[in-house]
Amino acid sequence: MIAFFQYIKGYVRIKVWGFSPERFMNLCSNHNILLWDIVKDGDVYFMSVSIRGFKQLRPIVRKTGTRVAILQRHGLPFFMSGLKKRKIFILGLLLCVSFWIFSSFFIWDIELEGNYQVTEDIFLSYLQQNQITVGMKKKDLDIENLEKDIRREFPVVTWTSARLDGTKLVIQIKENETPPVTAVMEEEGGKDLAAPFDGRIVSMIVRNGVPKVAIGDEITAGMILVEGKIPIYNEDSTVREYQYVAADADIYVEHAMTRQETLPFDYIRKEYTGRTKVKYFLRVGNWEWKLSEEQPFLVYDSVIREKVPVVFEKLSIPVMAGSITYREYQNVEHTYTTEEAKSALLQKINDFFQGLSKKGVQIIEKDVKIEKGEGEWVLNADLLVRERAFEQVDTPLEPEQANPQQ
Repeated sequence: MIAFFQYIKGYVRIKVWGFSPERFMNLCSNHNILLWDIVKDGDVYFMSVSIRGFKQLRPIVRKTGTRVAILQRHGLPFFMSGLKKRKIFILGLLLCVSFWIFSSFFIWDIELEGNYQVTEDIFLSYLQQNQITVGMKKKDLDIENLEKDIRREFPVVTWTSARLDGTKLVIQIKENETPPVTAVMEEEGGKDLAAPFDGRIVSMIVRNGVPKVAIGDEITAGMILVEGKIPIYNEDSTVREYQYVAADADIYVEHAMTRQETLPFDYIRKEYTGRTKVKYFLRVGNWEWKLSEEQPFLVYDSVIREKVPVVFEKLSIPVMAGSITYREYQNVEHTYTTEEAKSALLQKINDFFQGLSKKGVQIIEKDVKIEKGEGEWVLNADLLVRERAFEQVDTPLEPEQANPQQ
């Protein structure tokens, strides 16, 4: 605390030497002039004294026959006097502080939390339609009405909280996890399940409808697997009427599948020359400034690196600084070797297999062959797969129900 007050009042570091430095220090003590951090180096003494005390040293120096020299100046008074010579620095500092103060009256960022069913694009579009945008004044924002309007506009939102965090508008929402019940119009007629391709039934569990095939049956494309027409019988075992339903079942079919991948003998490969150029840019909102717009090379790749300057991170002002590194390359024609071609084609077919696996398709057998074609490598894959397979089609109505007025 003492050091803080010494800095505020200001002090100097002095050197004292001559006839009687010890008498000099005694007289300073008698006149209530505080000296501290005293260090002796031979016949020379180094010490600190306040600005006020230093101005009182002249008669003591004459009386003791000593000499005093200022070595260093410390404290706020010296700092302020130095600033008077740096007008441009003071002007820049004032402009910077003014800019920070002015920017704090606006909203520079909008953050949305807790949205899963309502996409961020839709939400921000809604805010923009209601004049809630980046750059608006804080005083123009009515948080209470905004929360009510969001719940009114999006029925899936059950809770909303909006708050200002500095210059950032943070909107937190909670969505109803139970999907809203929608009225479904009753459709006249039912739905059958038909085979989408040829194959063999390996598993079948019917939950609704009348099965027309059994496990182990061979099927053809278009064949009805489960009928959505349930007969209602009379006491004499004759059909009185039909009840139409949407057939529902889990049906797994084994069937053959083929896949072909091709790869040209020659391809173009990028070869970098090692020449690079870097350009810097500054982006404020939708406005962007670059040092140069000229094209650096004939053909090139570019790598963009950008970050928010530290002074703008807390303010959430949309200011972005960065650089664009351009790397020159040449398009060089190459020919696949046999090993390279096989590796590339196998990678393609493995990606296809992974796609089938993600869809729930199980590969039972596979036969992959790679050979040369006309101007290209050709991969042919013969597969035996098992998958859940059916498609819904309308159930044909019986004549008496198709024309109920007749």
